[in-house]
Amino acid sequence: MKIHFIAIGGAAMHNLAMALHEKGYEVTGSDDTIFEPSKSRLEKRGLLPIEFGWFPEKITHSLDAIVLGMHAKANNPELLKAKELGVKIYSYPEFLYEQAKDKTRVVIGGSHGKTTITSMILHVLNYCEMEVDYMVGAQLEGFDTMVHLTEENEFIILEGDEYLSSPIDLRPKFHLYKPNIALLSGIAWDHINVFPTFENYKDQFRIFTDSLTNGGIMVYNEEDPEVKSVVEESTHTIKRYPYATPKYHINNGTTYLDTPDGDMPLEIFGDHNLQNLAGAKWICQHIGIDEEAFYEAIASFSGASKRLEKIAETPNSVVFKDFAHSPSKVKATTTAVKNQYSERTVLACLELHTYSSLNAEFLQEYKGALDTADKAVVFYSPNAVAIKQLEEVSGEQIKNAFQREDLIVYTDPSEFKEFLFAQNFANSALLLMSSGNYGGLDFEELKTRL
Repeated sequence: MKIHFIAIGGAAMHNLAMALHEKGYEVTGSDDTIFEPSKSRLEKRGLLPIEFGWFPEKITHSLDAIVLGMHAKANNPELLKAKELGVKIYSYPEFLYEQAKDKTRVVIGGSHGKTTITSMILHVLNYCEMEVDYMVGAQLEGFDTMVHLTEENEFIILEGDEYLSSPIDLRPKFHLYKPNIALLSGIAWDHINVFPTFENYKDQFRIFTDSLTNGGIMVYNEEDPEVKSVVEESTHTIKRYPYATPKYHINNGTTYLDTPDGDMPLEIFGDHNLQNLAGAKWICQHIGIDEEAFYEAIASFSGASKRLEKIAETPNSVVFKDFAHSPSKVKATTTAVKNQYSERTVLACLELHTYSSLNAEFLQEYKGALDTADKAVVFYSPNAVAIKQLEEVSGEQIKNAFQREDLIVYTDPSEFKEFLFAQNFANSALLLMSSGNYGGLDFEELKTRL
């Protein structure tokens, strides 16, 4: 098959392009700009466009299909040409479904935790030498790509994102996969530019639950009241398997999980990660991995990239980087670090970087999110607010929203860096939460400084 990618440079898109190339498809693509690591990875496989930009002449009747990325605009010249010629156009999730429709589809959904849970499942299956197809939202240790597709594998594991499918398909991605087995980890309002009310956002998870095949399996976090209500109130004919935080204890900075064979030390920590583990265990058991094999495998799981990722450690200090940006995830991550390092000073630094987090009305959702940190800093760029065409927010608004009087607020990257590098990190745990980089913070320099 000949497939052309419009906006091939995206994190998900370039991984799908590489997976199809590996499968033997003829793959081409376009983009207006491509950053690392996508650029080098595409170049290595001969998939990098010769020049950046949009070229309608690339779109001909010889193409079997177009895969359209979210980064492209609805008036993209290549897209318009494809419509004119009647070439089949797929969104990313639509095309994944076409690749997966004859397989057992396992879809991991939820406002938070889905990348980690998907990563846990793939780690266990890889450890147990069970071959599956997959799509996950982070680069995993031991895996070459974030997407893997074959003709022969029976199962496909899909991370189910609730964001929109493409510029011309405004359905959430996870509505298109029609799972045989699914998981819901949590529901906490996000993507307010698309889902203006919490009830509207929650409806997307109701639709997801009802999209399971008849008699399908739903594994769900019964400790999340929103998830519990969505799954248990559904009248769809599905089998329901609730999970909750398993028993554990912390000793000298290590979390031990209570198992039938005794206490087992883990590389990960925090209630939310233990919940993720419990959900992953149910999914693996439904796929055919027994409990004993799951525990043996999960003991060596150290986390998904940028999800409570330990980036530096000395005998009396540690630094974690985390993708957390939504209020519930910020609270859970900060609390997890404080519980794990209760005898240390926890400095939590949050960058407000996303559309939702920089919205003046949404800010109130962050009330108490940083309360468990001993010191708390919020960084945001007024420039990012302007780029997103949002109402300007002030430092005072942020302090009021978090309801923490001693909250430190920075808007200048150099001032934030100066503050950070002036800290005494003895007997401390530093938590850096951002989907950005604090206006250009060099994490390698920070590690060296520590």
